[in-house]
Amino acid sequence: MSTNILASQYVSDIADLRLSDSEEAGGKGANMGELVAAGLPVPPGFVLMRSSYLTSMQAGGVEAELAALHAEALAEVSNNSRLSELCQRMQNLVLKAGLSEEVRGPLLDSYRALGPSCTVAVRSSATGEDGRDASFAGMNQTLTNVSGETMLVDAVKACWASLFSPRVITYRASRGFLATPAMAVVVQQMIASERSGVAFTCDPSTGERDHLVIEAALGLGEVVVSGKVQPDTYVVDKKTLEVLDVKIGYQAFKIERGPDGRDVVVDLDPEQAQARVLDDASLRRIAELAIAVEAHHGCPQDVEWAIASGESWLVQARPITTLQTHTSDDPGTDGVLVRGLPAAPGSASGRVRVLHTPDEGNRLLDNEILVAPMTNPDWLPAIRRSTALVTETGGMTCHAAIVARELGVPCVVGARNATTILHDGQTVTVDGGHGNVSAGGQGQQVRATTAEPPASAPERSETTGTKIYVNLAMPDSAEAVAAQDVDGVGLLRAEFLLTQALSGRHPRDLIARGEQADLVDAMVASIGRIAAAFGTRPVVYRATDFRSNEFRGLRGGEAYEPVEHNPMIGYRGCYRYVKEPDLFGLELQALARVRERNPNVHLMIPFVRTRWELETCLSLIDVSPLGAQRGLHRWVMAEVPSVMYWLPEYIGLGVDGVSIGSNDLTQLILGVDRDSDICAELFDESDGAVLDAIGRIVSIARKHGITSSLCGQAPSTNPAFAEHLVRMGITSVSVNPDAVSATRRIVAAAERRLLLESARGRE
Repeated sequence: MSTNILASQYVSDIADLRLSDSEEAGGKGANMGELVAAGLPVPPGFVLMRSSYLTSMQAGGVEAELAALHAEALAEVSNNSRLSELCQRMQNLVLKAGLSEEVRGPLLDSYRALGPSCTVAVRSSATGEDGRDASFAGMNQTLTNVSGETMLVDAVKACWASLFSPRVITYRASRGFLATPAMAVVVQQMIASERSGVAFTCDPSTGERDHLVIEAALGLGEVVVSGKVQPDTYVVDKKTLEVLDVKIGYQAFKIERGPDGRDVVVDLDPEQAQARVLDDASLRRIAELAIAVEAHHGCPQDVEWAIASGESWLVQARPITTLQTHTSDDPGTDGVLVRGLPAAPGSASGRVRVLHTPDEGNRLLDNEILVAPMTNPDWLPAIRRSTALVTETGGMTCHAAIVARELGVPCVVGARNATTILHDGQTVTVDGGHGNVSAGGQGQQVRATTAEPPASAPERSETTGTKIYVNLAMPDSAEAVAAQDVDGVGLLRAEFLLTQALSGRHPRDLIARGEQADLVDAMVASIGRIAAAFGTRPVVYRATDFRSNEFRGLRGGEAYEPVEHNPMIGYRGCYRYVKEPDLFGLELQALARVRERNPNVHLMIPFVRTRWELETCLSLIDVSPLGAQRGLHRWVMAEVPSVMYWLPEYIGLGVDGVSIGSNDLTQLILGVDRDSDICAELFDESDGAVLDAIGRIVSIARKHGITSSLCGQAPSTNPAFAEHLVRMGITSVSVNPDAVSATRRIVAAAERRLLLESARGRE
């Protein structure tokens, strides 16, 4: 397979390399040489050695500055803007230095030896890459269909520059690779793949070493390794080569080399899209090659392969670095890739899908792990399909945490740099109970799901004087949650219902197009389903409390929403209804229609700051169809500290229920952003100042004979907090569905202690 390339200190034929050459040829180049030594089919090519990069940077006069900037970048991985700035400077230095003349000559001579204007693939092969302990897979630059000497030189420079991308620097920092990096480059003849894919010589999701897992797609393999299509997946018994399982994917397009040598996207008709990629003979051949690679290296391998003109080729191989090695109940203590806050309990394994906007949601395949910078209600369809959720920002009470807990999706929030450290197709385990994301899979998925409806009404596990309500956001889970031992819905969040009804559009956009009736109809259907599920039990609907930045994120929102520096305490809640009564009127219209069949629905006004805005808001309700209906309860959320002063006045205006939003109340009393992962340890609902405020609100409610409640997780996770509420005389607590049983037990125990103390006091 030798190409008769003249060896030099700067260039080496792939056939002459072995693993002992990894320091100079990089992991990828050395691995390819081992495959040739094993007699396996590898496209001809050569490696531009690490010394070529070092010599060129030294000759270009940038070596010292690169080292200094790299050291600074490693210390700035948590500062995204600064890291990006440093990386851009380093990449510019590499491009400025280019190839020294003593490197350019051997490179072009070796390229010419492959044949006139040979079309090649140019792949980075960084020192330390593709080893047993780390994989930079997909992080550094790879360029395909490179033809001609000028393109080749530019491709090499692009590979070198990719050493200093933000995601590579972040990964190096996470693995403790502190030395200034260097780069070898693999140059190989391109295979015009008709079929291609990846073979794992053990099951990467379970660690099962007797199985091969082969993924296959039509055309070039980029569509598989980048996750652009759903490939076929074949599971093969390694000993007998018996095909154990076949899952046919759906491939709407393929990428192939066009007449001009460039990649082109070719759409596939439905029959082609659903056709099996590998027949039995081809599947067996790929399996045999993969087994031979593992036998040569002596450890499980991740092998990229291609088939052209009936011949099978191996184009890359690396040790699998994400095998399951941890077997305890805490999968996050070993091999942890990123850490964050434990936001929703349970653990799940799967392949990573990194998305940056909700519009990319169609790329997420069922049961993949969604990794995103942050989420808002537009992400709901994607979260629903995911097997776990990881976000870079957010605290325990952020949108992602709330939705994940209700859906039973394990969730980690505040996992900084997750979108750069984790990459598409990587198998990881998300432990939502400990806040860890670890390499590899686990055998059993443990999700915190809500109970399925039993055949008959559930028996009450404990009898409590304090009502146990539930927080809900989506109608899909209404029947299952209603079947639990709950007394009603204490908080029905409008935002998620509205997002579904709007299909991602801003409500003003619907009004401008005369589609407001469709919006009302959709809201009636969603609220009505939830109300019907709970029968006569109360369902307290909290009116829409989107912040302006969330409204701006909806399609068309930029035309209608202000830009606020601190939207958390900006244009939201009750004040917004006063300023935009037409929008509020649509919600009131929907509620009025629902209550014609389900009079158990009541209204709660969020984020009330002053008497005058509440008075104006209540007058809007009074003149609406909803205001004329008998039996409607009007609640207010106690989220702003001013409620401690104004609550008696609110009650005088006709309010007959108050629900303490402990998340917002805590953040405004303690002055800490509840969505901040940086300040998470400051956010404490049990802080003495917060408890004092809650006690005052409950006391006022008792004095005036109105209902009092608290919406939050603290009663279910902190028995002392629950006991405080019971002793205060709170009427009810409202928690997420997964916490209902624990909350009722804790509250019942607190009530028993209080009764016992009272009995002793009378003796």
